[in-house]
Amino acid sequence: MQELADEIAAHNYQYYTLDQPTISDADYDKLYDELVALERSTGVVLPDSPTLRVGGELLKGFDPHKHLAKLWSLDKAQDAEDLLAWNQRALKAISDYNAKNPEAKPLPAPRYAIELKFDGLTLNLTYTNGRLVQAATRGNGTVGEGILPQVKTIKSVPLTIPFKNGTIEVQGEGIMNLSVLEKYNATAAEQLKNARNAAAGALRNLNPQVTAERKLDAYFYNIGYTDGGVTFENHEEMMRFLRDNRFKVNPYVMYCDSIEDVQKELEAIAERRHTFDYLIDGAVVKLTDMRTREALGYTDKFPRWAVAYKFEAEETTTVLEAVSWEVGRTGKITPVARVEAVELAGVTVQNCTLNNMGDIERKNLKHALGTLVKIRRSNDVIPEILGKADDEEGREIIAPTECPACGTPLEQRGAHLFCNNKLGCRPQLIGRITHFASRDAMDIETFSIMTAEQLYDDCGVRDPADLYDLTYDDLIKLDRFGDKKATKLLESFEKSKSRDLSAFLYALGIPNTGKATTRTLADHFGSLDAVMNATAEELTALQDIGGIVADSIVSFFADPVIRDSIARMRARGVRAEAEQREPAVPADSVFTGKTVVLTGTLSQMTRDEAAKKLEACGAKVTGSVSKKTAFVIAGENAGSKLTKARELGITVIDDENELLRLLGEK
Repeated sequence: MQELADEIAAHNYQYYTLDQPTISDADYDKLYDELVALERSTGVVLPDSPTLRVGGELLKGFDPHKHLAKLWSLDKAQDAEDLLAWNQRALKAISDYNAKNPEAKPLPAPRYAIELKFDGLTLNLTYTNGRLVQAATRGNGTVGEGILPQVKTIKSVPLTIPFKNGTIEVQGEGIMNLSVLEKYNATAAEQLKNARNAAAGALRNLNPQVTAERKLDAYFYNIGYTDGGVTFENHEEMMRFLRDNRFKVNPYVMYCDSIEDVQKELEAIAERRHTFDYLIDGAVVKLTDMRTREALGYTDKFPRWAVAYKFEAEETTTVLEAVSWEVGRTGKITPVARVEAVELAGVTVQNCTLNNMGDIERKNLKHALGTLVKIRRSNDVIPEILGKADDEEGREIIAPTECPACGTPLEQRGAHLFCNNKLGCRPQLIGRITHFASRDAMDIETFSIMTAEQLYDDCGVRDPADLYDLTYDDLIKLDRFGDKKATKLLESFEKSKSRDLSAFLYALGIPNTGKATTRTLADHFGSLDAVMNATAEELTALQDIGGIVADSIVSFFADPVIRDSIARMRARGVRAEAEQREPAVPADSVFTGKTVVLTGTLSQMTRDEAAKKLEACGAKVTGSVSKKTAFVIAGENAGSKLTKARELGITVIDDENELLRLLGEK
């Protein structure tokens, strides 16, 4: 049986990965049928048997999987100017590293690798001692969803590999080829809209047999983690390792010695993009040298040594059929254009973005209902209307005066219309509850907008605090709720009570604040009460918090409804405590009692991390330079704050190693 499994795996590799079949389909079927017969007669199925690729039983749900190494997003270059700016930053970082480390071997002049940016679903595969033991989605980059049974159905994914020295994580993209999609739709009862959604939907389907029916493929392009069994000097070595271990690597990988050659190649790819049998939405440019990658490091979100070059958005024309007005969780009323369905960059477009009435008027769409309009997919993601395609006069788009959901008179605030009925407007309440439960907020597993709607309609949930009053008896009576689902949701509510202060503040949905701002608030104030009682002056002293954001925060926590909701949640056990701070360094630090401003991008830590370290030294970190400022810490691309510091004669620290020495870390 093992010999048969190995022989079939070798033929699969030749056929699905190399596209060089070595036996006929009939001979392959004989081998496969022989293995199936042996498995039936013995009752034994080997863990790497190719028969496991057909998909097993329906799964109950996806389990979270923590990646061994973070899966990073990529910074984006929208045009040649952005690409050159990225390259200049990389060149400067290389030059600075070589200047500051004269004793080390100099980093080489940059060499670039160009790869296609596939439009599917990111996969992270874990192999231990040569065997595939886990497969997961990207998730938030740190935790994804385990989808091993689904990934095993992809025949170009090896179940075992020759490399058996420890554990590695291999990253790639699950895709559906366009020719496969066309063939599938020719006989399918329910047609698939596009290849991207077909691949993502199949890999996140709880029935692996559905995944198998889609006949997905995958390309691999990175080793994200190893436990020491293998190292690489450059990108070429990594690609060779992947190929040697039977991973399917796209035949297109181009290497260039200059950014000018990179630009030419990107233009060539853009012209050829529609000849590929799969969707791409750009290309990825990477520095090839691994020491350089390590030296340049990462920002909070992106590697500094790579960038995604996005192709220009495609445009087409279609008929603007209607405009509906949707209510968001903040009460903002947003127009959504419904257009006659049209294919654009491999996706069927039916809805398009319209920001507000001012946007409609600027684009000359006020009298455009029923006429041809030009649309494009902005960065190949969000469809937007550019304007009318001709001078034909259509029906008028009329802005509502009352909330389309609850009938409350609308208020014009700036460019947008708002419904102020925040306690009685259904979509606002459902939106706030859904946001509260989302992954980056309270991370309540199994929760969705459909759950929020059920709880609103059948359990009287009107506020996030109401979630913690729900009982098993409340949930078990709901449609599609059985014992397991009700119990798991209650466990998720309980688990969410230990989420940290930053996540809790984000979950509250404070207007004009996002994850970065709530992290800043949590790190600086250290407690929920301190944040709730902060003044506008205290808030504007913080990094990247201006007057508008400060006023939003103060107004939000002054609302008695919000305070009552928070009090109820705390009474139910929601802790919302700040993460433990690092131990304070000796009080005689040069920064003790001094006002410090951070500007630019640091290479060895994030600005938030630097601010934490400075505050632990007794410094006051602020967002603006004044005569009271004692030090300005200047990273790469420092701007007006650095200029002002020099004008005022303020001490500037622009050497990160010197900063670390002053912090007591070197």
